[in-house]
Parts: sequence; structure tokens; C-alpha cells
Amino acid sequence: MRIATWNVNSIRARVDRTVDWMVREDIDVLAMQEIKCKPEQFPVQQFEDAGYELAIHGLNQWNGVAFASRHEMKDVATAFPGMPGFLKGQEGPDQPLEARALGVTVNDMRLWSLYVPNGRALEDPHYTYKLDWLATLQRHVQAELSAQPDLALALMGDWNVAPFDEDVGDPTLVPGVSTHISPPERAAFEAFAAAGLSDVVRPLVPEGFTYWDYKQLRFPRNEGLRIDFILGSRAFADQVTDASIHRNERKGEVPSDHVPVVVDLDVEGEDDDRPMIF
Repeated sequence: MRIATWNVNSIRARVDRTVDWMVREDIDVLAMQEIKCKPEQFPVQQFEDAGYELAIHGLNQWNGVAFASRHEMKDVATAFPGMPGFLKGQEGPDQPLEARALGVTVNDMRLWSLYVPNGRALEDPHYTYKLDWLATLQRHVQAELSAQPDLALALMGDWNVAPFDEDVGDPTLVPGVSTHISPPERAAFEAFAAAGLSDVVRPLVPEGFTYWDYKQLRFPRNEGLRIDFILGSRAFADQVTDASIHRNERKGEVPSDHVPVVVDLDVEGEDDDRPMIF
């Protein structure tokens, strides 16, 4: 089985290249972020014509997450327990939830498509929201894996955190000034290891960025960031046989500023009907 995550940065603008890539790369399940539309605006037909069913969570022209899958998706959830909300200028509890998390179960694997809040600036309320959001997610994962230690769980998406210095090629990010690289953000990311998750891509693909800003020739200069990840539980990680970052999807017409991150899994009991290549 081949599972991927991709911040598509507006699915309506990039549906053709998204579906073409999925078919070409034989993707079974794709977690999408920043779809930037409501479910009724999502270009469903192109995915269904290619053999995919959809789970979609979008509230407006911002944010939004979705799954496209060749397999049945069950137990759809549009938030994890306790997920904090955000509204600029409003403080305190009961703030409106944004469309940043979508969970589905596929072949006994629990998969989440996540669009972690950006943080904006170190002094911005959005930064506090980001840290609260990650901490709440971490507690949920820790509780779920404590209750089900053999659960094949994967958190996939745009984390808006570059965990290590080697994940940063963009010269505009300055330690002590910029989000994405601050010690609290990196600590929040690292805390998922204590919850029982590991980066299932890095051991197989130790180098490579997943995002390049559109401005200042960041992509031709390879001044990118590694901020898109697939973190998996032990039961999920044990099934991973290969991984890849599809850098070429940043090229061509109307690209997203992110590229797909892919893992191949050897799923017990799965029939591999893909054509043999000699």
C-alpha cells in the first residue's frame, strides 16, 4: 500500500496535477492539507473518475483537510479530543475550531491529515495557539497508544515545524526571531516521540526539503524547509518498506509550494495487484 501526504495549496487550482500524480504514482491514500474550500466546492468528480473516494473537511476559503482513498474510510473525525480553536481578537475557551484535522480508519490503520497552525510570529497569539494545538494532539496520541499499543497510527501533514537545523535552507528564518524553528516548537514536535511516534520517512530519506516559498527564487536556489512529515506508531512504522519526497512536483505549471511525501507499506493480507515492471 502506498500512502502520501501533500499540502496542495488550493485543490481547485491544482486538481488536475494532483489526480494525475496520484494515478501515475499509484497512490492508495492521500492526505491533503490547505484544500481552501468547503466540501460542496471540492472537485469531487475528478477523484471519483480516477477511482478514489473522499473525506473532506473545509469551512471556508482558508485551511481545510481531506483524504482521497481507494479503500473504504471509516470512523471519520473532524477534530481530535480537546482540539483548541482560534479567532483573532478573541481569547479564552470555546473559540471556533478551524478545519485543521481529519481522521479516518483505512484497513485497520488510523490516519490523520493535519495542517498545524503556522504561528505567524513569536509574539502573536497564533503562536500560543500553535503550541497549545500541538500539546493537545500529543496528549491525545499518548492516551490512544497507551490504550491501544498495537494500533497502527499515522499523523501526516504540514507540521509547520522544521525540527532540525539541517531542515532549514531558507535564509529568512532567523533563530530567536522566526517561527517554525523556535525551541518551544521543536520541543513540541519532539514530544511526539515520547507519545510513541517516530518519523518514518527520515531513516529512509535523511535529506531533502518539502517546501519552498514562491518568492525570491527559493526553489531554484534550493532554499527550502522540511516541514511535511509522516509520524507513525510502532505498528505503523514496522510496515514501512520505503519512502520518498517527490521534489519534482514543485516544478512545472501551477505547482503547490509543498511537495508530496510518500511511504510504502507491506500491509498484512493486502493483495498487490500493481503491474510488475521489468
